[in-house]
Amino acid sequence: MSRPSFTRRAPPPLNALRAFEAFARHGGMTPAAAELCVTHGAVSRQVRTLQDSLGVTLVSGPRHRLVLTPAGEALARSLSPAFAAIDDAVDTARAGSHREIEISCLGTFALKWLIPRLPTFLEAHPDIRVKLSESWAAVDFARDRFDGAVRILNLGQTAGRAEATPFLIQYQGPVGAPGIERLSPEAFARLPRLYATTFPESWRVWSELTGVALPPATLTREFAHNHSMIEAAASGMGVAIAPWAFVTPDVMAGRLVAPFGFAERPSQFVFLRPAGRKDVAVDAFRDWLAAEGAASPPPPSHRGPAAD
Repeated sequence: MSRPSFTRRAPPPLNALRAFEAFARHGGMTPAAAELCVTHGAVSRQVRTLQDSLGVTLVSGPRHRLVLTPAGEALARSLSPAFAAIDDAVDTARAGSHREIEISCLGTFALKWLIPRLPTFLEAHPDIRVKLSESWAAVDFARDRFDGAVRILNLGQTAGRAEATPFLIQYQGPVGAPGIERLSPEAFARLPRLYATTFPESWRVWSELTGVALPPATLTREFAHNHSMIEAAASGMGVAIAPWAFVTPDVMAGRLVAPFGFAERPSQFVFLRPAGRKDVAVDAFRDWLAAEGAASPPPPSHRGPAAD
């Protein structure tokens, strides 16, 4: 008696699956197209091809505000780890050659703290290349393709499914151009107060943290990024509340002064990586960060204006 034969259904086109997964992860055609180095229209056509191949509606809504259907969400949840596994397998196959890891990092932290120390890691690990990308957005390793991330987390704050390794305590304090340390507390309080768009409540948080009562600001100046704010403070445009990690080289070089020192905040710089994903290169980078954090110089301790 002959066995019945079964015809295996042809799988959907791989390019269509990849395009759909990128769209689902980014939530839009344009960023998906940028990642895949194709046009917006090419991603749209691949998604339509996939829908036609499966006979299932995966996205719905107006052309510029497409969202995933329940079937699309279910497919995306399966595709993202599958493509991540493929990427990991390719990296394993390349283990004998140079390994590149991409680390998402707060821009000013990368500029002021990480990059100046990075040569020591590269010298110790010549087989590992490190690519830094700037971001302060929340990390989602199901959506984002980088290998690790540096972020600030408050004590007790969780990182979802990511594995979090704290490596540096956060301290904050007022910094400005040399000369402000000779001002009276009253004159200091009249200086323009600088802040970054990403942390507009910096002065209020510092006041609450230290118990220093601040009179209303006479003038405030806003900057899109912390590094722009720090440069403005160094040029004499006012005083900024900045993390010690962002201003360490400038304070130690005398380019900035911190007349009231730095107060410890209930938050830490942490290294995030996908939970459960094994990668010796990422392990090495994590361990190096922890060692560098432990060796970082402590800041001048906080002292109130009344003491000066």
